[in-house]
Amino acid sequence: MIRVLFVCMGNICRSPLAQGVFEDLVRREGLEENIYVDSAGTHSYHIGQTPDPRAQESARRRGLNLSSQRARRIGPEDCEEFDYVLTMDEENYRSISALCRSANAVVRPFLDYAPNHIEAEVPDPFYGGPEGFEHVIDLVEAASKGLLKEIKKKHLTSRV
Repeated sequence: MIRVLFVCMGNICRSPLAQGVFEDLVRREGLEENIYVDSAGTHSYHIGQTPDPRAQESARRRGLNLSSQRARRIGPEDCEEFDYVLTMDEENYRSISALCRSANAVVRPFLDYAPNHIEAEVPDPFYGGPEGFEHVIDLVEAASKGLLKEIKKKHLTSRV
């Protein structure tokens, strides 16, 4: 089983959207037995909370339900348990790279998997309006396709 963890700051906006979008893509491809998906935050501001209502609404408009997700903070054990730890911005990347330095997990900025986008970071929509969440979900959808393509090529070619 390939294990994928999406990481942002508080785990209520960007990483829950990434988790929901990627889980849906994995499910549509029939790979839920091969790929496990989760999300976490680098800070403990929102532990136990559901995703931001605006994130949930953006997801709902695209047929996704994030209501079962709960915010949690990433820990050192995640670096050992996950194959991919994907960050939403440079600050998250630096924190996670330091945390996971001795682990085998691939730690990368998530938008590395969306080569046709000029942005290097998934912007934090927390202090903006609904349009920020829509932009985030667009970026996440593009990067999710690239990530799944890589996982299939590197890990699942003999299984699918």
